[in-house]
Amino acid sequence: MSDSQLRTRSVPPSAMSPLGLIRHMAHVERVWFRLVLAGEDVPLLFKDGDPDCDFNGVESAPAREAFAAWRAEVQHARKVSAALPLDAVGEGERHGQVYSHRWVLVHMIEEYARHNGHADLLRERIDGATGA
Repeated sequence: MSDSQLRTRSVPPSAMSPLGLIRHMAHVERVWFRLVLAGEDVPLLFKDGDPDCDFNGVESAPAREAFAAWRAEVQHARKVSAALPLDAVGEGERHGQVYSHRWVLVHMIEEYARHNGHADLLRERIDGATGA
């Protein structure tokens, strides 16, 4: 996709765009694997006080930076995941709860499935191609 296509939003009132999805998934990878499972004290990605900044900030966001952040977070998540048994409980918490490694993996499958569907619809809107 071109730079402008990556920034193309779905339909109002949604702020969703392909670039926003990449930024969102980098954020989600970081939260669940670094903060929740590994208990790392790292800043959130693409957040500036707006909880939807990963989607809302795409007009001026560098696409290369978003893709690099997503790749780095996936790579780090794989290392964290490889070191943990499935029943291990994370060292951090989210929404006042602790989560098992297994729960996080299932949640991430759900998260990617949902957003891959969104991405497919966005791509279809942009280029008009449909699956066969």
